[in-house]
Amino acid sequence: MKTILHLKDDQYPFTYIDQIREISRAVVFNDKGEIALTKLLADDKFGHRDYYELPGGGVQAGETYEQAVLREIEEEIGFAGEIVAEIGQVIDFYNLIHRENHNHYFLVKAHAFVGTRMEEKEKHLIEKIVWVDIEEARRLFSPSG
Repeated sequence: MKTILHLKDDQYPFTYIDQIREISRAVVFNDKGEIALTKLLADDKFGHRDYYELPGGGVQAGETYEQAVLREIEEEIGFAGEIVAEIGQVIDFYNLIHRENHNHYFLVKAHAFVGTRMEEKEKHLIEKIVWVDIEEARRLFSPSG
């Protein structure tokens, strides 16, 4: 998968990286042309989280990126999906926890609702799932959101 963006952590000083996390995420759209977003609301070692992100998560041992993104979509937003296209890879860093993330992004069409199966930590981190049009998604992702 082609790397389309490489982001540096400017919030915490770099010391070292001792872990690499493989992640699969998706721009998930439905028949109405809406996009699914997860609304995070929690406090943890990164501080107060109150923002939107695309659904997805860590790739488990033995999974492909494609299998992981479809599993994560079912867990988080409750829909079976079909991968339409690869978007690309974004590499970013969390200097606070010495981690480099390899985020693999896909475009996914949502099909039947199958019910969410969030892990306990996700239940405490994800406040809600919203379906919005592209303009609303841009607004929610903007710094002035």
